[in-house]
Amino acid sequence: MTFVSSAALTNAMRYQQMRMQADLVKATKESSTGKVADVGLALGGRTAQSVTFSRDLDRLNVVVDSNGLVAARLSSTQTSLGQLSSVAQTFLSSLTTASSGDNSDSLTQSTGQTTIQQLTSILNTSVNGEYLFAGTNTDVKPINDFTAGSPAKAAFDASFVAKFGFPPSDPAAANITAAQMDDFITNDVTPQFLGAGWQTNMSNATDQQIVSRIALNETTETSTGANSDGIRKLAMAAALVSSLMSTNISQAAKDTIIDHSQKLVGEALSGIAQVQSQTGIVQKRVSDASDRMKTQIDLFERHILDLEAVDPAEAATRVANLTQHIETSFALTARLQQLSLLNYLT
Repeated sequence: MTFVSSAALTNAMRYQQMRMQADLVKATKESSTGKVADVGLALGGRTAQSVTFSRDLDRLNVVVDSNGLVAARLSSTQTSLGQLSSVAQTFLSSLTTASSGDNSDSLTQSTGQTTIQQLTSILNTSVNGEYLFAGTNTDVKPINDFTAGSPAKAAFDASFVAKFGFPPSDPAAANITAAQMDDFITNDVTPQFLGAGWQTNMSNATDQQIVSRIALNETTETSTGANSDGIRKLAMAAALVSSLMSTNISQAAKDTIIDHSQKLVGEALSGIAQVQSQTGIVQKRVSDASDRMKTQIDLFERHILDLEAVDPAEAATRVANLTQHIETSFALTARLQQLSLLNYLT
């Protein structure tokens, strides 16, 4: 009598419920994702092909996401370089006016001071916690201040005293000739900005730039450092003007400073434009690489769908049918559990 007992029927219903619940989980997953729930079971020998496509797809998506961050950094760099170019152009206009005698020394000095402050602020720009112009040393400010008490300003002032034997504020500074000032700029100031003194006193940036993988088989430098010649020359011109134009040095020495500074700023503008151009080329490479990979991503996704896709209507129908069968099974099980011979004994 075991095979027709209520206990046997109840246990059989429970086993069937467990199977249907497992099938429901599988069908629900397929209905929501549009893909087979168990790739290995569904594809058999073609599973390796699907796994390979998925792996390559993940790698491409990672590089594309990385390129988004690279593109943002390069865009911010271009904006900063544009600001530097504008600052340099304003400074050059002031120097041109000063060379014709239409600007006072104090106004020219103030423009130089503003220029060095703006240059420092722009070069110390950070995006997402990383300094744009620091090279690979992205967690350290790339440029130090050129203000009273700073190492760079102290080195500049010390070199003047060492050269002439007195500070620029000394009345004896009125006797400095144009040739002496030219010699001072060439042999004492230039090494501080265009030589080793730049990274000793002014810059914390590295010459090595960030190298990013912009495609599976392509890498490129994706940052710009504060050690480029254009930036150094602009800083040198601003330092000369801000430090010496309102002092007691002779007019001939001041004219020499103006002449040197005009030449430096002109070369700085050219150097900054070149860096902008190089950055633009990198931006185009990153954009093109991302476009190519997005095309590849689309192809991989199509191949994966061809292998793993299920009919959404059929999957939804299976979910509905299994849900109905499970509900019916629960109802029958409940009725069977209520059967007892005790109910029929008198």
